[in-house]
This record gives sequence, C-alpha cells and structure tokens, in this order.
Amino acid sequence: MPLSAAHRNLTEPCPPPRQAQPPPPRRAYRRAVGLAVVLLLPGLAGCTSGPGQQGPAPATSSATAAAVETITEDLDAPWSITFTADGIPLVSERGTARILELDADGGARDVGTIDGVGPRGEGGLLGIAAHEGYLYTYFTGRGENRIERRELTGTPGALGLGPAQTLLAGIPAGAIHNGGRIAFGPDGMLYATAGDAGNSEKAQDRAALAGKILRLEPDGAVPDDNPFPASPVYSYGHRNPQGLAWDADGTLYASEFGQNTWDELNVIDPGGNYGWPAVEGAAGAEAADGPDFVDPVQQWEPAAASPSGIAVAGGSIWIANLRGERLREVPLDDTGTATEYLVGEYGRLRDVVTAPDGALWVLTNNTDGRGSPAPGDDRILRVDVGA
Repeated sequence: MPLSAAHRNLTEPCPPPRQAQPPPPRRAYRRAVGLAVVLLLPGLAGCTSGPGQQGPAPATSSATAAAVETITEDLDAPWSITFTADGIPLVSERGTARILELDADGGARDVGTIDGVGPRGEGGLLGIAAHEGYLYTYFTGRGENRIERRELTGTPGALGLGPAQTLLAGIPAGAIHNGGRIAFGPDGMLYATAGDAGNSEKAQDRAALAGKILRLEPDGAVPDDNPFPASPVYSYGHRNPQGLAWDADGTLYASEFGQNTWDELNVIDPGGNYGWPAVEGAAGAEAADGPDFVDPVQQWEPAAASPSGIAVAGGSIWIANLRGERLREVPLDDTGTATEYLVGEYGRLRDVVTAPDGALWVLTNNTDGRGSPAPGDDRILRVDVGA
C-alpha cells in the first residue's frame, strides 16, 4: 500500500495506537510496499534541536526520497541484524533465542538456538555481530549478561553454529536496562553496550561492568590501549545504551535511553564519563562544581525517541526509535539537527543497519510485549537513502 508522507512537526499529537491483531502464520516474501517516503519541503520537515533546546527547529534539508520495501515478515520479537562476510543477513530473536538466516527472497531458516538464554523482562538474546567467521552474541542468562562467540559453519543457505566460547561473563543483568548491542569498530575491536540493570549507582563505579560501553579483543582479551588498565571498560556513566556506529573518521556514536527527561546521542570518548545517574542529558550548571561529564550531541524527550540501534550511511547517523516509532536522521555535518521518517508507520523500531549494498535495513519490534502488533509483524524494511 502507498506510504503517506513520513514526517510531522513535533508539536503535532502522536498518532493513535495501532490496532492489535493476531499475526498470521509465518510466511516470508519480498514485497514492495510503496514507491517512496518523501521529506517535506524546507520549513515543514520535522527537525529537532540540539541539547538544551526543545521543540522543532527550521528544516535545513532539501526534498529527498527514500524507497522502502519489505524484506521479511512474521519475526518473533527480533532484536538485532548482522551480515556475514558473504553478505548473508542474520537476525536474533530475543525470546526464542533463535538465530535466523535470510535468503535472497526473504525466506528465514533456523541457524541454531543460543543455549543458556533466559528471557525475562527486557532480557534475552540481544545483540549479534558476525566477524571473521564467527557469530558473536550478547544475551541474558541466569543472573548475568554474557558475550559469547561461535564459529559459523556450513555454507550460505545452510549455515550452522559451532560450540560456544565465553568471552565475557558477569555483566550485571536485570528485568530492565541490559544494554545488549555489540559491534566491531574500524580498529577491529569488539564493543558492547551494558545497561545499569536497574542499579543506577553502578554506572559511576568503574570496577563494575554495568552502565558502561565495553571494548574487547575479538578473543575476549582486554586491549592494552583501553583507557583503564586491565579493564574492558571504555566509557562509563551510562543508563541503557543500545546503539553503536562509527563514521568514516572512526568517531564512535552511541544512543542511550534516558529516564524521564532526555534520551541521548553521544560521541564516545575513551574513558569518558557520561553522567548517569547524576545528570540526564546535557549536564550544564549541574556539573559546574562536579565531575567533568561529556554532554550529548543531541537529546530528545523519551516520548519522541527511546533510541535503540543506530547506523551511519549517506553522511548521516540513522537512529531506530522504539517509543517514538520513527527513524531519525542526524547529519554528521550538523549533529544538532534531525529529520524524521516513518513516524507511526510501522510501530516500534529496534534496529537499523547498513546492508552490503549501502541501503538501510530497519527492524520493527512490536511483538516484544510493549507494542501493538499488526498483521505481518515483526518485519525488516529496506530503505534506500536518497533514492
């Protein structure tokens, strides 16, 4: 069906909840769902301002289009997408603990189930990352989050998983705030986001793994050049970071859930303190006589955000938002502004990744117990940036 214009001014009321309906039996197909999602003309596109400001700001982008099509449907609480070196897409499902392999027509087959996953609250099988013949997983088990890797066996269309190797255990877990995103940086290191697991004070404790962004060698060893000797901690003072992406210059960006005031997009500095729980959003005068907190490059009210996965493509940072039900674009050359796509069109958005062909793949997340599933949920959308 044709898509409507995918932008609205932030002062407009939120769209009503989508009608919950039982999902149909699993089927997979590749179907075009619209010709284009078009930005509104300057002055009408939904743009947000930088830290310390609220409400819409004048648009600076010209009319642009992004072609959208459905890759696959009927996923069960999916959480993360990754691509193998051969360009094969893999998807994690939080509650079933399954890894799915997608074929060229969007068909999904089971690669395997990750043992030891204990889905509780927001926990379960979370982030995945394929790297040099291995599949890396971040998941909630009994009383902890852990990072493991398994060799990817077989060939495309018949991939399998080898035995598990634990890289890092003992990351605090809880019914909320498990973080869970993992990704390899341009330096070849494995980065992981760890939430505060509901214990906010741990975020400022550099001896604890909660409320941190972690950095490991691919085999789980602690890199010699980490900011704190013999520690996997790369940055701290985080509440629940869930997105990681790098620009062409190697700058690391991370998205983070706030509590009730501000959600954040941050540039991650080695050893940086991002303020939680002392501050939420830009510290401003609150930090005048205290620690040197790193302020976000942009912040949003949670109702319009709840940012999860992020990606860099086409000169912008792209942010999948859960509660805000939108895909947000933040230009790298003007990180204090943003433009919104797909507002209310597909419900909660959990992840966004750059596919091998440069398109964005966006993962919906309406079957996780917090959304209102529509027929076909959950699904993966393919978005051609600037099509």
